[in-house]
Amino acid sequence: MNTPVHTLHAATADRKGFRIGRWEITAPAVLAPMAGVTDRPFRILARQQGAALAASEMITSDTRLWNSRKSRQRMNHEGEPEPRVVQLAGADPEALAEAARRNVDLGAQIIDINMGCPAKKVCNKLCGSALLQDEPLVARILETVVTAVATTGSDVPVTLKTRTGWDREHRNGVRIAQIAEQSGIAALAIHGRTRADFYEGEAEYDTIRAIRATVRIPVLANGDIDGSDKARHVLGYTGAAGVMVGRASHGAPWIFRDINGLLTRGAVPAALSAAERRDIVLAHLQAIYAFHGEESGLRIARKHLGWYARLLDRTPDARALLMAPSSTSTQYACAAELFGAWAAVH
Repeated sequence: MNTPVHTLHAATADRKGFRIGRWEITAPAVLAPMAGVTDRPFRILARQQGAALAASEMITSDTRLWNSRKSRQRMNHEGEPEPRVVQLAGADPEALAEAARRNVDLGAQIIDINMGCPAKKVCNKLCGSALLQDEPLVARILETVVTAVATTGSDVPVTLKTRTGWDREHRNGVRIAQIAEQSGIAALAIHGRTRADFYEGEAEYDTIRAIRATVRIPVLANGDIDGSDKARHVLGYTGAAGVMVGRASHGAPWIFRDINGLLTRGAVPAALSAAERRDIVLAHLQAIYAFHGEESGLRIARKHLGWYARLLDRTPDARALLMAPSSTSTQYACAAELFGAWAAVH
């Protein structure tokens, strides 16, 4: 990837966003859907911090499983800014179509189909990125879901999240993108790894560049986007309409304001103060507790506090201290004390 730096900068100096169906997406950086991470509190936080879109955690297309508390919460979009994006996973075209129709009825404004998840428990069911092995099935799924959503009369676009292929010997991302466009998919997000790569090694962007050169619908580049400079570099090289940020947002939801600031206005905004970041962390904890309740809230907050603890690099045993509390009240008090002390000296 030998693209001159001046070309990268020129290509991304005026990225104002893109369009998905009837929705004008006003900035190029969006939050990736991540199981166990992008619950409603984190989606709202990411949007507050500048993410132009924030998709739900993956929801199964098997409606028989929707009565679980976890599934009901994943379909709860109360208070979320528009457009509300719901990601579905499955392998049966009719089941996915029915799940899409039901989620539109529940308020989904964009339906996203998952063909990118590499997890074994997903791939063993021929869902997620396992579907990349069966191009005819991909076509049937996408055509059936697009048609089903269109019959609702809701003008809801359907998008696709996928990878560059099943493995490095079978990189069929370009062909999958062509199938998607022909099936009526409104936008694509491409992770720059194959399913076999999982999250190992470095993402490659040559396939994303080739996809962008082949289709006319918006393409979002995903994989190893860890800051504003990397986002600018990847957009310049691939010609993508935007970037999708996943793991780099863990413990740093403000990454979206930095990326979108550079890509839309040509400069990264002034860094948030330590006090502002403290307040974001504490407000996030409160939102988690309110949404998930005592037991689940305590457990889910630990995950996020483990990431936020990277801010406390000068506090001995900060992570262990944050993991120790056995109630949300003591967990919050511990976080308020530690992040308060950190903010006072920064």
